[in-house]
Amino acid sequence: MRGAKWKPIRLFPWWLVFAVVGGLTRPSAPAQEEGELTRIKDVASIEGIRDNQLVGYGLVVGLRGTGDSSQTVFPAQTLVSALERMGVTVPQTGSNSASNMQVKNMAAVFVVATLPPFSRAGDKIDITVSSAGDARSLEGGILLMTPLYGPDGQIFAQAQGALVLGGYVVASAGNARQMNHPTTARIPGGGLVERPVPFDLSQMHTVGVILDEADFHTAERMAAAINATLGATRAHAVDSRRVEIAVASGEDVAALLDKVESIEIEVYPRARVVVNERTGTVVIGGRVRLQPVSILHGGLSVNVVARIEVSQPAPLSQGAAKVVEQTAIEAQDKPVNRIDLKEGATVEDLVRELQRTGAGARDVISILQAMKEAGALEADLEVM
Repeated sequence: MRGAKWKPIRLFPWWLVFAVVGGLTRPSAPAQEEGELTRIKDVASIEGIRDNQLVGYGLVVGLRGTGDSSQTVFPAQTLVSALERMGVTVPQTGSNSASNMQVKNMAAVFVVATLPPFSRAGDKIDITVSSAGDARSLEGGILLMTPLYGPDGQIFAQAQGALVLGGYVVASAGNARQMNHPTTARIPGGGLVERPVPFDLSQMHTVGVILDEADFHTAERMAAAINATLGATRAHAVDSRRVEIAVASGEDVAALLDKVESIEIEVYPRARVVVNERTGTVVIGGRVRLQPVSILHGGLSVNVVARIEVSQPAPLSQGAAKVVEQTAIEAQDKPVNRIDLKEGATVEDLVRELQRTGAGARDVISILQAMKEAGALEADLEVM
């Protein structure tokens, strides 16, 4: 009788990434990099003019048995409070007490919304509703009037209306099917602004323009472009993100901001490579430069195979059967692929050569990380 078993396979992959940077001549005077023209409003925002987050707690009714179960206590408490405000008294003891109320046709939810800048009382905003308990679906529900609070605890809006779902859940005879998230819904225009966030442009003596991405060169260029458009030295870069503009006495701030936001400036995107090791995604943006580099890419795998053999003694002998282990080693060495990138090579050249060698997305990630360590990749490498 013979048997075979495999010992745990020991895999010795290796990625040999060898960068040669020294000994090659770099250009003494690199060509002037050209920026991309874009409007200030597309790469910056005005300081103080921003959205505000609102949140509230409410009740969704009208569900078809997909609401919170009786184990969830706060929906029943919320219903009792709402009924008491409407003059309906719920007994605290007996069969009709709050503890015996069935809440399967309603669900406790949290409501969130974004209040845009310069909103006025009566403006409508979109709201998002999410279940706070164990409801299975909010399909067909209606949100009762819910106050929405700001960070200071003040009520800035009221929300109410029929829910719009982007998913569903169906269950029958032990089988269930779900699409997207049926416990989150939206109400377009379901929020009504009750009070605005106070912000008076006429009281501003200086205007701050904040870049979305910090960069001293872009900030200086933006300040120079604003001064050239306004015909006076009224803007200066405070730091790598903020440009301050002086407001003249009696000047229309809204007209000033309209003029500033429409100015086109040269923007120099930061060279950046973003890799996601979980999905194998590589995104390369900006003007990524590569230094001369030589890459060796290959692999060696070693498998140890163990076979179990039973040694039987000769007939009429005094020997005994023994189990003998036979070990064999199998090795496979893949050919090494070599890539040579000359001076002035682009990312497209690198990707093309990697595809030629059959490298996958995860191989590209490993190679990019090694190139960054070797100083051959002139870009910010971000690993997600």
